[in-house]
Amino acid sequence: MERRQLEYFVAIVEHGGFTHAARALRVAQPSLSRAIGKLEHELGVALFHRVGRNAVLSNAGELVVERARLVLRDMDALRATAQAVGTSAAGRVDVAATSSSALEPVISTVAALRDRHPGVMVSTRSALSAAEVVTMVLHGRCEIGVCASRERPAGRGLVTHHLRDEEFLVVAPPDTGLGAGAVSREDLRGLRFVVTKPGTAVRTLFDQLAGSVGDLTIAAEVGDRSVVLPMVLRGIGASLMPDGWRDLAQRAGAEVYRFSPRERLPQWLVHRSGPITPATQAFLDVTLAGSAVEADR
Repeated sequence: MERRQLEYFVAIVEHGGFTHAARALRVAQPSLSRAIGKLEHELGVALFHRVGRNAVLSNAGELVVERARLVLRDMDALRATAQAVGTSAAGRVDVAATSSSALEPVISTVAALRDRHPGVMVSTRSALSAAEVVTMVLHGRCEIGVCASRERPAGRGLVTHHLRDEEFLVVAPPDTGLGAGAVSREDLRGLRFVVTKPGTAVRTLFDQLAGSVGDLTIAAEVGDRSVVLPMVLRGIGASLMPDGWRDLAQRAGAEVYRFSPRERLPQWLVHRSGPITPATQAFLDVTLAGSAVEADR
């Protein structure tokens, strides 16, 4: 079994078929097919069902693809560690993050890496929920994950670090005039809200508020969270946002309020146990250092 075979196999899964994978890898499709055929022969199972021009993962393929991703990650970590002896950390680290965590602490970590480890490149992948972040890390799609969750993320082989308690804010259209910087739950009665789809931490909080306060109307429900702030600024409704959005929302002209008492949610950094690349270790060290500094304030 060769690394190239595993890379081809994972590429076919991620690109949705042999044709797209061959194009992305810049290899001839017959060469790709022969490599997969050889891998299937060595494993003694069919990894794909060929249906016309399409390739669908078999049951065995679904089990093997996760392990293949992890093997490739571990091989990259081994090579990068050997090559990094006596040099600064360098390479790529794939980070899964929910939208608020992609703002903070990920942005601060990338900025710090630029100065301390300029050879490290961070690639982020968006996730809708903490559960999706954990899945992406455990399945080898990403090396690091950052998310917020009431419960400490858990999974076989998962290492979890508490970063901080993320604070939820009310972000309202200009001239809403809710108060002097802090609001109670009751102050929200009668407001219209722009909300995200069910399953996100922000939507869960909104549903709890709607259940306890009542008279909260959903003006718009969106799947793309990047449009929430523009909708708020157009006066469509208020919204709930994690504190990573505070500065951007205020600069854009929205009114930003804290809850009294405050609404908070633990934020976590997760990665798999076992070998990690120097680039991943650098990301981990910088993020945890930044979290420690914030905790001391």
